[in-house]
Amino acid sequence: PLLAAVNIRHTFGQRIVLDGVSISIEPGERVGMVGRNGCGKSTLMKILAGIVSADGGTVGLQRGSRAGYLHQDPKLDPDETLRGQAESAFRDLHEAHRQLEQVFHDMGSAEGAELDRLLKQQERLERQIEALGGYSIDHKIDQVLHGLGFTDAQFGVKVSGLSGGQKGRLALAQLLLENPDILLLDEPTNHLDLDGRLWLENFLKEEFRGAVLMVSHDRYLLDNVVTRIVEVEQARLIDYPGNYEAFREIRAQRRLTMLRAYENQQTQFKKEEAYIRRYKAGQRAKQARGRATKLERAKEGTLERPIELDSFRLKLPKAPMSGEVVASVRSLTKQYALEDGKQKVLFKDLELAIMRGERWGIIGPNGAGKSTLVRCILGEQAADSGTAKLGSSVRVGHYKQTHEHVDPDLSVYEYLQRVILKEAPDQPMSEQQARNLAGAFLFSGEEQERQMGVLSGGERSRAVLAGLVASAKNVLVLDEPTNHLDIPSAERLEDSLVSRLTNAD
Repeated sequence: PLLAAVNIRHTFGQRIVLDGVSISIEPGERVGMVGRNGCGKSTLMKILAGIVSADGGTVGLQRGSRAGYLHQDPKLDPDETLRGQAESAFRDLHEAHRQLEQVFHDMGSAEGAELDRLLKQQERLERQIEALGGYSIDHKIDQVLHGLGFTDAQFGVKVSGLSGGQKGRLALAQLLLENPDILLLDEPTNHLDLDGRLWLENFLKEEFRGAVLMVSHDRYLLDNVVTRIVEVEQARLIDYPGNYEAFREIRAQRRLTMLRAYENQQTQFKKEEAYIRRYKAGQRAKQARGRATKLERAKEGTLERPIELDSFRLKLPKAPMSGEVVASVRSLTKQYALEDGKQKVLFKDLELAIMRGERWGIIGPNGAGKSTLVRCILGEQAADSGTAKLGSSVRVGHYKQTHEHVDPDLSVYEYLQRVILKEAPDQPMSEQQARNLAGAFLFSGEEQERQMGVLSGGERSRAVLAGLVASAKNVLVLDEPTNHLDIPSAERLEDSLVSRLTNAD
């Protein structure tokens, strides 16, 4: 294998994150890694990259091979330009060119054995230069930077002047240009718009020839790029052939088989317990004690009940019916001044009408004005000209990227109760109903007791979305709702939105 890890064990305090997991990746193989947030995916990726030392086990990379890891917090030179930072991926190539020029210089005065040595060195350096990209790197740099959403006008901007998202994209560009033997990608689409995601998908499929191990919440990227899925679950690693769609099907069958085996075992345990209770004091007491001993030994190897991902089945508070027209926009215009004095037009003389029951998606590159348009429609931001009006009886639930409104001291189920009581006071939720809602959004029993202030970004987003979906709103406005969600959580959000549509009047 190109990269192999054997019997990896790792803990955080008393919590076992990885319990003796093993993985191997062959040259050119494309592998996707999935699992719930916090299950250990990123930890395993960092162990494979040599950034984190495991508590036990070994990691080996094929001799002479290079692994490239996409850092979530990349180290970039703040004084370098954007294009210069990308070109630093070819530092080995530039060094080989420098050495070759020195060889040509030395050949001018070399004779005999020294000349033969320099000729051999020239041949070796020329092979190395060809392998590292040859003489056509300018086109490669421009291609990758353009593909990831950068414009020529941004090439001269210093790294220190870039946003966090731009730095993330630049780090990805540099890594792709380095062309390692295996790419270790942890959420590579985090800062990419739709065009960038499509470009990356095509690059990995059609141009990159090395192996890929990718952690991603982008199901479409996993479907179209990888040919194998490994799932991190309960500190173990489970291997599935095929892409993400095949993984879902095989996993569903595996879960069903596991559930039946678990239920059969529990039924057998109950029969044994009933026999022991019935005969423990009678003529068969000795036999009952023997069966009790066997039962205790059997329970030591109890099968685990599989983590359930049932379809979304909840009775949600009923939203009032809105008017036929939900929102109308007439001649709406918004622009702002750039540093060079020019005006950037986000939208001009925009006309649209959103009707009850419709589902709209707003797409476009980063900075195109998607969030600004939403705020103008909702009346949260003034347009330069034109009008935007909401229809009659419209109750808007707006999911934003930040959650300052959340009380950090409330537990998950208490937060959901509070949200429903505020938004639908005539339809309050009991504690059990709130817990059922939390469970439907993948919060287990103990997780429902955790305070909102200690949740991860993804967990908090999940709780806020649960409250929003269940809060009797007849219009939901969702700004990048899946940004911090793992795949099961994103699928559960989809289920809940479909359920809300199915139950709507």
